[in-house]
Amino acid sequence: MKQKVAFVGLGNMGSRMAGRLLSHGHAVLGFDPGLSGQSGVVTNWATRLEDLSSTDVIMLSLPDASVVASVMKGEGGLPGLLDHLRTGQIVVDFTTSSPSLSLALSQSARERDAEFLDVGISGGALGAEKGTLTFMVGGREAALESVRPLLDEIGSTVVHMGPSGTGHATKILNNFLNAINLSASAEVLMAARAADLDVSRVLEVINVSTGSNWATLNRFPHIIKGDYLEGGLTSKLMMKDIQLYLDYVAEVGVPSLHASGPVAAFGSAIQRGYGDQISNKVADAIGDMSGGRRLHQIEDPENEE
Repeated sequence: MKQKVAFVGLGNMGSRMAGRLLSHGHAVLGFDPGLSGQSGVVTNWATRLEDLSSTDVIMLSLPDASVVASVMKGEGGLPGLLDHLRTGQIVVDFTTSSPSLSLALSQSARERDAEFLDVGISGGALGAEKGTLTFMVGGREAALESVRPLLDEIGSTVVHMGPSGTGHATKILNNFLNAINLSASAEVLMAARAADLDVSRVLEVINVSTGSNWATLNRFPHIIKGDYLEGGLTSKLMMKDIQLYLDYVAEVGVPSLHASGPVAAFGSAIQRGYGDQISNKVADAIGDMSGGRRLHQIEDPENEE
């Protein structure tokens, strides 16, 4: 049975996930609270939050926890989505958000006989387009089973992590490792470039050795050719995720001994004007600090024979 879905937030990820649902025959009602513009993939748009009460499932793909809070709780004296939920509706929050906020929103939704699932996602824009995303889900298992057919059409892996908050907690932990892998690998490969090593061969060796990671396997083979895989997580959003991690580990009582590297790397990228560009541009920020180098070889026509 096809479900009627509302999608709140149609940016890089939201528009791609909504497109997957549309391609599988689901009715999708779009709503974008003045954040990223109305994506052409969705043609049916709501103008008020209360219009979303006619749908079975409401999916959120928003910039950060503060926007989730304003959409769900309302602001400026205006009611939020919680005030319009009807019995049996399920909210699926794909935003990289605060686990404590997700827990609170879940409790509020249950008071209205509705459900709130916090769903971390991994795989980026390309995974959203191809339907290969990984979902880490926090919340009631019965609610997950109700929306699992939808998630299966957007992604390839769905893991129930436990009660409310655990999905977003897992996402935060994963994203911190992503930040470390990306920034550290960029630094190492820039060192190889500065040493006049063959960067492609260094990367080849790394990827069959103990230093291999997601970034070296899936990002840098493109970056060293000048393809930055545009359209994914920006450096500003990466820094936001790092801060979420720092807040979370402080809350659970674990020291963060490795945060200084990615904080410095992506902070420098933001300061150098790459903040709104894909986080892979951290390689260029490191290159700027290394004498204006780039990982990809820039051809000089004057030196061609």
